[in-house]
Amino acid sequence: MKTTRWVYWKEIFRSKFQAGCLKAKIEENWRGGYELPPWVEIKKLAEEKYVVRYTYDPELFIENL
Repeated sequence: MKTTRWVYWKEIFRSKFQAGCLKAKIEENWRGGYELPPWVEIKKLAEEKYVVRYTYDPELFIENL
């Protein structure tokens, strides 16, 4: 079984709201394109610290449709 490869954004955010804004921006950039948009997640690292990660793994898209 293949593991999903994630790309992590280089910035750590102090609030989930800030991470959510970046998530929306990443998703919005692919709306009009011809390729599949990335699957974007917000992960909590520690107390009040969040990071955004995304992947282009097509198997992940099929599982979540």
